[in-house]
Formats: sequence, structure tokens, C-alpha cells
Amino acid sequence: MAENLKGCSVCCKSSWNQLQDLCRLAKLSCPSLGISKRNLYDFEVEYLCDYKKIREQEYYLVKWRGYPDSESTWEPRQNLKCVRILKQFHKDLEKELLRRHHRLKPPRHLDPSLANYLVQKAKQRRALQRWEQELNAKRSHLGRITVENEVDLDGPPRAFVYINEYRVGEGITLNQVAVGCECQDCLWAPAGGCCPGASLHKFAYNDQGQVRLRAGLPIYECNSRCRCGYDCPNRVVQKGIRYDLCIFRTDDGRGWGVRTLEKIRKNSFVMEYVGEIITSEEAERRGQIYDRQGATYLFDLDYVEDVYTVDAAYYGNISHFVNHSVGAPGTWGGGWEGQARAPPHPPTILSRPV
Repeated sequence: MAENLKGCSVCCKSSWNQLQDLCRLAKLSCPSLGISKRNLYDFEVEYLCDYKKIREQEYYLVKWRGYPDSESTWEPRQNLKCVRILKQFHKDLEKELLRRHHRLKPPRHLDPSLANYLVQKAKQRRALQRWEQELNAKRSHLGRITVENEVDLDGPPRAFVYINEYRVGEGITLNQVAVGCECQDCLWAPAGGCCPGASLHKFAYNDQGQVRLRAGLPIYECNSRCRCGYDCPNRVVQKGIRYDLCIFRTDDGRGWGVRTLEKIRKNSFVMEYVGEIITSEEAERRGQIYDRQGATYLFDLDYVEDVYTVDAAYYGNISHFVNHSVGAPGTWGGGWEGQARAPPHPPTILSRPV
């Protein structure tokens, strides 16, 4: 029986904060939750719950990190050294006051609904910060990921797992790379046209790593059997995301979107569409479900004889959050490593600088 349970896991019904609260109440240290003997009795501001002004003195209701809500206390402003938290609290307060009452100056006492909103916003921001940390801990690419939601109270998406490479579904066997190139310099002295030439196609990149093929043509990159190394100019997609990107909540009701945090030149590779590889039959079944839900994350890999589909609904990378709106600067293409008859890696190539 014990052997059958090896490697099993179950979902915890308590949140991270609730587990910290329980540890402090029971006076137990737990390194994985950030609770140690050294900070077991420390008082650190987690977020601010309420505000009031008596005469000219400002007071804040403080939720202490690792302590239950019942232990929250009113503190005068001069006792608080959390400048960043104070600044964020007033930013959220002013924004909500402007939305509700078209004014910026806070009243002497907040009504319960406004105070509750500020608590929910603070909890959401902490949840998004933890999610951002998890995403960056899991990513294998150079570009960092940030998360923003200044639109509503939605937190991290549920049941989504960040992955860096394809997750192979049931009934699919990927062919291994069979042949590699023998080039001394794949860009300037390609032997036999390098990997693209062996597949009767042109070299995809210039010396700046920008795509020089017209949209729709396949990209053939070098692979593990090639003589060249990791710095080969024909290894762009496989190096992953190079740019810092932000997952943000759109203000037009389209859910999450992705924007760049730095300038990206035209015809540059941005990201690969990563997800679970499934058969066309399974894609048809899932597609009917997604159509009823009003959203789909299916991308057909129809460049090869055996048609597969990438499903990024539950397993994927940052491309899961890209809004494919009209006028978007990116286009999807097909990229292969070498001459293997395996599913392609769909990259996003910018059609204009951003």
C-alpha cells in the first residue's frame, strides 16, 4: 500500500497565510513557510486593513504577518516604518475613492465596504507576488516575468502549471534527432547549407538573430547532434525568452495579456508556444469543451505529416496569456531542431518593433 502512495500529493485546502498563522499560534517553526525560531515572535506588517483620522492623527489597522486577523491592531502612523506598504495603501485608496465618489481626499473614517475592498486588494497583491516568484523560480529562460493587476480583484489563474518545454500527452511518441550538421561556422561557412539546407530551406537568421525569412516559411535550427555549440547563431528559439515580459490584466475585459518591459526589434523571436502535445482526436474532444467555455488554447502543429496539437490551457509558458487581438505585432511560425520528423516549436516573431 505504501509503495502505491509513493510520489502522491494532495492539494492543501489552507492558504499560505493561514498555514503561517497556525504555526505562530501553535508556536511551531516551519522553514518551508518562512517561520523560524528567530522570527517566530517578530512583528512585521503584512498589509493595512483600514484607516481613520482622529483630530490630526492618522491611524491604520495593521494585519501582522503570520498572525490571524483577530490579532490586528490600530497603530499611529509614526509607529509604522513600512513606507512602500503605506504608499501602496494610499494609492489603492485614492484610486477606489475616485472610482466611487470622484474624489481623492480620504474621509476621516472608511466605510466597511471600502475597507473590505482594500483588504481584498492587499491579499490579491500578495498572491500575485507569490505567483510571480513561483514563475521566475520555474522559468529556465533569461527573461524575467512580472505580474500586474490594477484592474480588478482577480488573482493567479487556478489549475495552470508553468512549464518550459513540451509536455507529451498520452499516445504520442516524439522522434529523436537523427542527423546533425558538421559546420565550422553555421552562419558564414555552412557545410551543405547547414540544417536548413539539408531540408532544402534557407538559413533563418541574420547576424543579429533576427528572422530574415518571409512569414509562413519554416525555421530549421541546429540540434544536439550538430558540431556547433550553444552559441551557434542558428540556435535562437531553443535558447528561450530573452526579454523581460509582464503578465497584466487588461482593462477591456479580455482577461490577461502580455507586454514587453524593454524594446524589441522587428523580426525578433520573443517566445515559443509551449503546452501539452496531444493527438488530433483528443484536440477535437477538448475543443468542443473549450468552445462551450468561450476560450481555447489549442494550436495545431500541421506542418508535419502526423498532425498534433499543442494545448496550453493547463500546462504552458507565458504565451498562455498572450491576447491574440487584431493588430497584435506578433505572428506565429513553425520551428524545428534539425531534420528530425518531430513536432515543430511554434515561435512568436515580431512583425514590427515594440
